[in-house]
Amino acid sequence: MRIALGISYGGSAYEGWQSQLSGNTVQDKLELALSKFSAQPVRVMCAGRTDAGVHALLQVVHFDTLLQRDIRSWVRGVNAFLPSDIAVQWAREVPDEFHSRGSAIARRYAYVVLESPVRPSVEAGRVGWVYRPLDSAAMQTAVTYLIGEHDFSSFRAAQCQAKTPVKTISRIDISRRTGSDSSCYWRFEFEANAFLHHMIRNIMGCLVAIGQGKHAPEWLDQVLAARSRDVAAPTFSPHGLYFLGPVYEDHFGLPARTAAYDWLP
Repeated sequence: MRIALGISYGGSAYEGWQSQLSGNTVQDKLELALSKFSAQPVRVMCAGRTDAGVHALLQVVHFDTLLQRDIRSWVRGVNAFLPSDIAVQWAREVPDEFHSRGSAIARRYAYVVLESPVRPSVEAGRVGWVYRPLDSAAMQTAVTYLIGEHDFSSFRAAQCQAKTPVKTISRIDISRRTGSDSSCYWRFEFEANAFLHHMIRNIMGCLVAIGQGKHAPEWLDQVLAARSRDVAAPTFSPHGLYFLGPVYEDHFGLPARTAAYDWLP
């Protein structure tokens, strides 16, 4: 049968999602735990690969197995073999045609950024950081140029393996939560049919530059039209980037949230 799992993890200690020779990736840790639990090798496919330092509230994976276990045991049993910063949130039996990556109709990410004259401490690795104030109106205007179907080559990493740079962004929401007199937390939420490698981090670099007054909002439209990575701002830090999870059609019956959604600012 085919099993789907919802996974959450903190990415600070790992070299990203995708398996590496070092064995220090989220995929390596998950497959090792699954193999120990089932007493046979298990390989998984994921909904979206994340970079080193990037977290996930709802990564979704699938795998095939002949092992007959109560579906609930795939949560508690596998978690017994996982590090404390990786946890299976739920398990579901899914039809053979389900594919964690191929069946996803959209993907969602959030960036949490601390605006403060002092760098983060207890939030280190959990939030991005800017020490110059950000202009909400300028950034809100800028993101309107990105909505819809576009060639996002200007925001594509050189090592990106996507077959096409054309993607469709359906939503970018920007919100602000006031902290002390000199600090606040920003949340940037992105939803698209798919993302290129480093696409969100490169967009964030441009939005921060606009928010700090280094460029006018219209500059983002020029960057998009140039289709050249050379004209965009530097890639923003992975700290504070969260994979919120994929979106699937309702008939698969998979959860769309985990408890971590209520914790994230």
